[in-house]
Amino acid sequence: MKAFVLKSIFYTSIFLPMLIHLSASAQPDDAAGAYSAADGAAGASSYDEPTVSSVYDTEYESQLLSGTYQLITDSLRSGEGYFSADGNRFIFQSEVPSDNPFYQIFVRDLETGATNRVSPGIGLTTCAWIHPTMDRVMFSSTHEDPDALAKQAEEMQIRRSGIERAYGWDYDRHYDIYQANSDGSDIVNLTSQDGYDAEGSYSTDGSKILFASNRNAYNYTLSQAEQQLFDDDSSYFMDLYMMDADGSNVKQLTHSPGYDGGPFFSPDNTKVVWRRFNPDGNSAEIWTMDIDGSNQRQLTADVMVSWGPYFHPSGDYIIYSSNILGHANFELFMIDPEGANPPVRVTNTEGTDILPVFSPAGDKLAWSTTRTPDGTSQIHMSDWNHGRALEILGLD
Repeated sequence: MKAFVLKSIFYTSIFLPMLIHLSASAQPDDAAGAYSAADGAAGASSYDEPTVSSVYDTEYESQLLSGTYQLITDSLRSGEGYFSADGNRFIFQSEVPSDNPFYQIFVRDLETGATNRVSPGIGLTTCAWIHPTMDRVMFSSTHEDPDALAKQAEEMQIRRSGIERAYGWDYDRHYDIYQANSDGSDIVNLTSQDGYDAEGSYSTDGSKILFASNRNAYNYTLSQAEQQLFDDDSSYFMDLYMMDADGSNVKQLTHSPGYDGGPFFSPDNTKVVWRRFNPDGNSAEIWTMDIDGSNQRQLTADVMVSWGPYFHPSGDYIIYSSNILGHANFELFMIDPEGANPPVRVTNTEGTDILPVFSPAGDKLAWSTTRTPDGTSQIHMSDWNHGRALEILGLD
């Protein structure tokens, strides 16, 4: 099964853009032939529906989550949201009725409900963040693509036609990471290289940005074999990078064939957690490493799609989403940072549950889910029982 086939199933099930235990250290950056010195790669090379262990036959959702409600109610679809450092605001992507059918970035005041768009309103957007110490936001956008408006019109025409098609995330080469004031003004491009630059997140002090990019595929002439891989799935060349918050001092952290993406800092800024697709794209697992790219460690080995990992602010455990229970059934799980014990299932409600994030105080969880009356993906929020999570994981 080719990578794009699995990912189409994956993304169709969530309506969002959105491997054997190995350990390795990142190798020096070498541009052309960047994958000749690859770090650890996931081991799965084929897909079979797994036999699910009875260890996941648990009912912990009511013990861990309480007061669950739909946070975003005025959106056609919403997803991938993150709290501000003080917990008072929430930045997210939302699809709203307009002449642009694609996601745009919005910030909501969690006390008043006041919401404003901070992206330009043109092109595609994804992966937003609120700066932890400054009155600033970050997001990825294609608004500077000269064909952005034409692509919007084309998408609108396709949707009006009713043509059925498989959903798949677009790794548009015009995606760049931008910073802006919290009202969306004074937009500055932080990445200007050709290729997909997205999936950015700030360190807790706001000095660094982690992101994913396939820029290497655009930086040198691909061999015929590499070109075939790129044409099949451009995310094959995706690696993780870190840069200063102003876009300077870019450093490549991973050098593995296959899609490395969705990176986040640990609360103490010493670790990175992310998800890595194996080279043929048949599965993805949760990994951690030091912020210099060393000490890479694989935490899960389910040979399915585990992704969207996020540290609890205590640093005691990581929450993520996986379809280990079935191709289209994504549930939330948590695991200790060393992966020393089996993951624990968090959610049990019917519907796809993905992209979980904790509030800075660690007492709330927000995530994207299709547990809605019409089955559309919308951001929900719950109170989170950290003490019970520690008990269940055996960490109390």
